[in-house]
Amino acid sequence: MKKEQVAHCQFSVWYPLFRAVTIRSVILPLPENVKEYLLDDGTLVVSGREDPPSHAQEGSDDAEEIQWSDDENTTTLKAPEFPEFTAKVQEAISSLGGSVFPKLNWSAPRDAYWIAMNSSLKCKALSDIFLLFKSSDFITRDLTQPFIHCTDDSPDPSLGYELVLRKWCELIPGAEFRCFVKENKLIGISQRDYTQYYDHISKQHEEICRSIQEFFKKHIQYKFLDEDFVFDVYRDSRGKIWLIDFNPFGEVTDSLLFTWEELISGKNLKGEQGEGEATEQDYPVFRCTNSKVTVQPSPYLSYRLPKDFVDLSTGEDVHKLIDFLKLKRNQQDDD
Repeated sequence: MKKEQVAHCQFSVWYPLFRAVTIRSVILPLPENVKEYLLDDGTLVVSGREDPPSHAQEGSDDAEEIQWSDDENTTTLKAPEFPEFTAKVQEAISSLGGSVFPKLNWSAPRDAYWIAMNSSLKCKALSDIFLLFKSSDFITRDLTQPFIHCTDDSPDPSLGYELVLRKWCELIPGAEFRCFVKENKLIGISQRDYTQYYDHISKQHEEICRSIQEFFKKHIQYKFLDEDFVFDVYRDSRGKIWLIDFNPFGEVTDSLLFTWEELISGKNLKGEQGEGEATEQDYPVFRCTNSKVTVQPSPYLSYRLPKDFVDLSTGEDVHKLIDFLKLKRNQQDDD
């Protein structure tokens, strides 16, 4: 996997090419001070609210500041504010219907869904986005090590980080699929949520495979900037296929029910097709969880008790607790 391939999978690179077959989105440049804030573990999650702070009278509950020491020299912890960026984000969220799915150039904070009040990646304000981003290892990797698995020694491509806001859609996990392309040929399709068994996938796998292959030939093949890549799709209740994302063809991308060894070498792929099924078009191998016996725990469970959470529970990091209190209070005010 080369650095150029990773760069080509940035959202702002492929979105203009495939806008017609994917979910409507808005791309905002990520200011340098916001990037620094996301990487700073010692600062609070900003409110991200459009309304200015109220000036309550002294002695009222609203005027009280959270203090964690009786020491007179204790300073009140304050979150940084990004008024211009906040306004742009809120305007974009409104233009997309009021709720969005956030991500950076490559990754979404899927490993941090548990920290949100609704246990979802659905965001309505910048504060929701910041809470997810600052709790996500995936986001940190995007910001610090985007080319970590690349094998070439070429200089890192210049990057302009961006916040991607996608219109929120209620996607059913059992309708998502990951597709692997090598030399511009679709060689494999995997159930995306492979930890669960879905009866409709087992029963309709031939129809699903055929519709994805037709979508690939019509909209994707020879149109992406590389010949080796991975793309994710969603098949809605009407059978229509929607493009969700592109990923590099390499270990940085989860191979799900395949292994990268067999995807790269091609071993064990053609052998799974019945006699006469493998054609010159290289009929893709389709893999899904075939029974409840093979159901596995979610791969994101390992992210549910990060060091930050342990530090909070032991009193070693009060910042995260203040984040929770401020966000909860804001939500109560909104309600």
